[in-house]
Amino acid sequence: MEIEGLLLIRPDVYHDARGLFFEQFHQAKYAGLGIVANFVQDNCSYSRRGTIRGLHYQVGDRPQGKLVMVLHGKILDVAVDIRFGSPTFGQHVAIELTSEDPLQLWVPPGFAHGFSVLSQEAVVSYKCTSPYCGNLERSIRFNDPDLHIDWRVTEPILSERDTGAPLFSTISQDFIYPCECRA
Repeated sequence: MEIEGLLLIRPDVYHDARGLFFEQFHQAKYAGLGIVANFVQDNCSYSRRGTIRGLHYQVGDRPQGKLVMVLHGKILDVAVDIRFGSPTFGQHVAIELTSEDPLQLWVPPGFAHGFSVLSQEAVVSYKCTSPYCGNLERSIRFNDPDLHIDWRVTEPILSERDTGAPLFSTISQDFIYPCECRA
């Protein structure tokens, strides 16, 4: 990956006349890739075409690492480096994830995460390393002019919270590079 810490994972997929099979997560295999994480919560979202969710992250003693995959449809998955002092601070990676090619994106603590829905609908699943804690959640405005993210959506569908999220230039120094966050 272009930004240190992010990992794109291609699980072994087995196809036959019935369809396909793959392991969504295997602790020992993923530890071998550098993901030494204790996942404590699984989330799933269903969204319509044009939906943008994000950019979200969690701070304090409960930063979240996320292992993201698409169960149905196609999304543009985005991770923004918010680790102050990182050589890639403020840069992002945008990866197309689909249910037809079950790639996964590992987004460790120190990154803001979001996605846009490119298909008619999408079901997104992600494993989290910390439970959701509303008072520790932070957001960055999806269309922040400093980030230059092309969400590939012409008429975005957003939550009220995401529409009014703060600008990138106002975020606190919650993550300092190198990030020693527990995943």
